[in-house]
Amino acid sequence: MTYTVYYSCISHIGNWRKTNQDNFICAGRYMMAKNDMTEFPIVGYVTTKSPTLFGIFDGLGGEERGEMASFIAARKASAVDVGNNAIEALSRYCLEANEEICRYAREESITAMGTTAALLAFTETDITLCNIGDSKVFRLSKGVLKQISHDHVSVSAFGTKPPLSQNLGIPPTDMLIEPYIAQGRYSNGDVYLICSDGLTDMLDVNEIADILGNAAFENVTKTLLDRSLANGGRDNISIIVCKIKRCPGWPFIKTPGQRMKEA
Repeated sequence: MTYTVYYSCISHIGNWRKTNQDNFICAGRYMMAKNDMTEFPIVGYVTTKSPTLFGIFDGLGGEERGEMASFIAARKASAVDVGNNAIEALSRYCLEANEEICRYAREESITAMGTTAALLAFTETDITLCNIGDSKVFRLSKGVLKQISHDHVSVSAFGTKPPLSQNLGIPPTDMLIEPYIAQGRYSNGDVYLICSDGLTDMLDVNEIADILGNAAFENVTKTLLDRSLANGGRDNISIIVCKIKRCPGWPFIKTPGQRMKEA
């Protein structure tokens, strides 16, 4: 059976940062490294007949370095052919994106730069998750919100944020990266959230679940963003929400700016 994946994507600099070091891949779209001009939210839909990749990247390494790392990862993701073997495609993507970021760092004499990656690939038969770092993926199904990604973090002192144990941009001579990859089935009505820690550091899971479950879809990413900014907005905030519906689905989008309606 064919399903429709309705998506909404938003990215914001936050209240404190000077630059936005996040990036994303959303149905083939991503931001340039200097990414102030993208118009948000990005909304649309695809069907599962055409494999589609969504993801969030949170750059590490300071101004310019972090945004270049996330840009390289997003640009590389835009060329991924999920095909018939999403696990193999995403595993290969992580290795190649890691090498491309490392090569850029060597050429520019940068000692440390990198990015997280949290990716979801939708195909006609299943959904494949791939993540490295602490950007998260959640699934809201039958009213229950569950994190389905795996955080790659080290033990930290009580009250401090755990440092990353893995990310894209680690030279293979230092450590072989091991992205978390899982595959399963999606169901009618499932909602998936991919986000940088600019969201999850500002909102707890109960607030997130309430918004995902109750906000109109055309407002959901903006509502999550606004709540995060109101709670402090200490980091860049990037969010993708995907909702699964059987075809013909709900809602539908005819023209930009038209409200989504229930059929």
